[in-house]
Amino acid sequence: MPILVSDDAADINTSRVRLPTRETSRGRTLVIGDMHGCSTALDLILGELQPGRDDNLVTLGDYVDRGPDTRGVIDRLLELEQKTQLIPLLGNHEILMLDARNRLVDSDSWYGVGGRQTMQSYGCVDKPDWNAIPQEHWDFLSQRLRRWHATSTHIFAHANLNAMLPMPDQSDDWLFWRRFDDSHPHFSGKILICGHTAQKNGLPRVLPGRICIDTWAYGEGWLTALDVGTETFVQASQRGEVRRLSFEEVRVLNEKE
Repeated sequence: MPILVSDDAADINTSRVRLPTRETSRGRTLVIGDMHGCSTALDLILGELQPGRDDNLVTLGDYVDRGPDTRGVIDRLLELEQKTQLIPLLGNHEILMLDARNRLVDSDSWYGVGGRQTMQSYGCVDKPDWNAIPQEHWDFLSQRLRRWHATSTHIFAHANLNAMLPMPDQSDDWLFWRRFDDSHPHFSGKILICGHTAQKNGLPRVLPGRICIDTWAYGEGWLTALDVGTETFVQASQRGEVRRLSFEEVRVLNEKE
């Protein structure tokens, strides 16, 4: 299978190395939103999707913090690298975790936004022990996460984007920290699929040219995946529930809120 360089590989960031994406056009394009340590919901989603070797699986970042099993989530992602064409994006919580490890932010600040739960999943209770985290997990978090990804029809980013700028010119503030809103679609005409802004009603938010699939997995909501080709949402909860929703069903349910 040929190795293709993804759009984001040209956007050089010396602090985080991004490898070429092994993208294939033969399979499905699947997207999973913010996991936040919710390995139970992730396992249910993967059981429903059954991603294969020819599928492109984009994950939107925020694998760590808040939920109970960050370690399990990272283990699943490492397994997926061997089974499918995984395209893992960077989220703001990975940035915070890496910055805490590199002493760019105080560890207490990271603990306050979910870092405590992350370290507990590695067996640490009172304070971070960075050596408790396997090196292969650090390698994944620090070397293999991309700032964004694009296809001929869609743009994938953790948080948001500036609708007027080409993707290589997007700032970290837009890609990792800005909240989802109803601003204009990207000038390219491509549809943005993102996470970051938790939809606490448990429903994806579908707007013209913009879709947010962070549906509060670590809270009382759902982990959401999207099959881009069929426009079908697959959701699973930490409570063991699974459901499928079409774009039209999501629209109707949101109107009832």
